[in-house]
Amino acid sequence: MPAPKNTFKAALKEGTTQIGCWVGLADPYAVEITARAGFDWLLIDGEHCPNDLRSITAQLQVVDGLGPHAIVRPPAGEAWMIKQFLDAGAQTLLVPMVESADQARALVAAVTYPPRGIRGVGSALARASHFAGIPDYLATADDEICLIVQIENRAGLSALDEILLVEGIDAVFVGASDLAADLGHIGQSTHPEVQAAADGALRKIVEAGLPAGYLTGDMAVAEHVLALGATFVATALDVTAFAATMRRLAQQGQALKQRR
Repeated sequence: MPAPKNTFKAALKEGTTQIGCWVGLADPYAVEITARAGFDWLLIDGEHCPNDLRSITAQLQVVDGLGPHAIVRPPAGEAWMIKQFLDAGAQTLLVPMVESADQARALVAAVTYPPRGIRGVGSALARASHFAGIPDYLATADDEICLIVQIENRAGLSALDEILLVEGIDAVFVGASDLAADLGHIGQSTHPEVQAAADGALRKIVEAGLPAGYLTGDMAVAEHVLALGATFVATALDVTAFAATMRRLAQQGQALKQRR
């Protein structure tokens, strides 16, 4: 029996558009609500949200079987972190702040077993292998791992041509928020200079034959990047959606009080 099929990776290879949600509430109960909402994929964020290995593992367990594919973003592209998240059952990783082809090659090595890579062999202890319940896991796992590198600053943009040539990368994600900050427009991810730089990166990625990803809560921007050829786009963030809804409801309630 081989490793479970990575349906998200297969969809990217087929060029099928995938719409996702950024998940940052760091809670299994909350992620279940989002997983039942109808998205194609969820990004469980370990970089900017209060997640650790245990909380991410719990969320992976909840999402399993509910429909959307769970992607994990580790805090950084450290090999020891990557090993733990893969063993916990993540089949798709989005690694932040990739700035060079050498870094991209190191990430490819981190997600693959020897002799090709350096991923440690501890599958008998791992949820990923169903705790040694998948006899062919070691022989088939590499094919089902999906590595997404995130380009989000000027260094990454400068190295993008070389990064796109690295064998073993499955997709490239353009991070507009950090790119905006690095370009001198912090908090303005839709600034014309930022959007132009992001658009140029998306075009390069698509022209290289790799799936391109993006995050935006602006549906007009989402439509724009999809028209440029982006394959996987997150159109919502659970934290901001929850916060905005609660503020609106509180304001409506306070308005009732003021009318008394």
